[in-house]
Amino acid sequence: MKAVRMVGINKPLELQEIPIPEIGERDILVRVKAAGICHSDAHYRAGLSAVGFLPITLGHEVAGVVEKMGSQVTNVKAGDRVCLHYLITCGDCYYCSRGNEQFCTHGKMIGHHTNGGYAEYIAIPARNAIHLPDGIPFEQGATLMCASATAFHALLKARIKPGDKVAVFGVGGLGQSAIQLAKAFGATKVFAIDINEDKLKLARTHRAIPINGKIQDPVAEIKKQTDGTGADVAIEMIGLPVTQKQALQCVGPLGRVVLVGLSNKEISVNTYSEILGNEVELIGSNDHLLHELPHLIEFTSQKMLDVSKVVSRTIPLDAGAINQTLDALEKFDAGVRTVIIPE
Repeated sequence: MKAVRMVGINKPLELQEIPIPEIGERDILVRVKAAGICHSDAHYRAGLSAVGFLPITLGHEVAGVVEKMGSQVTNVKAGDRVCLHYLITCGDCYYCSRGNEQFCTHGKMIGHHTNGGYAEYIAIPARNAIHLPDGIPFEQGATLMCASATAFHALLKARIKPGDKVAVFGVGGLGQSAIQLAKAFGATKVFAIDINEDKLKLARTHRAIPINGKIQDPVAEIKKQTDGTGADVAIEMIGLPVTQKQALQCVGPLGRVVLVGLSNKEISVNTYSEILGNEVELIGSNDHLLHELPHLIEFTSQKMLDVSKVVSRTIPLDAGAINQTLDALEKFDAGVRTVIIPE
């Protein structure tokens, strides 16, 4: 089968011909119909987060059709439309037993520690398969598995209540979902902060208040539009020190700040004025959980979450096109979400 693979740090991905993966008795083989290109993939190529081995097939936002099943698989059948939870976990360790499988001591992420979806086929445990209704296209189902799922988990961590005012920093694939979900959870005002006008225009269609960080001070603007009280919740989805700092500074008393964007850089914090004085909570949000995904699919089926505009572009399983997208992601200039359609 064809697969586009990472062959080295800071090297272009390459199209390779590799064997169709074998499956175990509890696994399924899925013909990939759509694979999203995430900003995390650009981080892997750049070496900011180490991959499990080289060469490796990237891609953790995957949807497709079940092609083959192991002998003990009962939850899906051949021909089923599915999207894939990207964390492969043991199900038995301390963290798995408590419902926090993102910290599984044996956990692996597809497209990061094992081969992912930039390919024609992928093998994965059957328990990772989430049924995808006919009304949700494959490319949208793929983005639900990372961008929307990560946003959903972050909003659950933020404990958004009806009447809350929410600031979303970074309105790409994650941010557009976060805006809609915040509204669904009862937020009365949602501020969308970005420097990309196209993303801000899309955010406006979801009834967000756009703030262009290039021409406005997001902190001052949020305080101005909340009569000086600030946001109740700020969610940072970019991973830049400047926006992480702005997220901390834009909330008011008892504010909750959720950091989602990947970063290996430090930020300085005034512990009294930015955290202790107003009892602000600084919350980390890491990945998402398997049991959350059926609820996310239901939100989408019920039109409470519209991801039809999140996919800004589709491309074939082509190394050149994929590398160009990763280059653009590194410059924060890749549109909302690009999705690979192998066929």
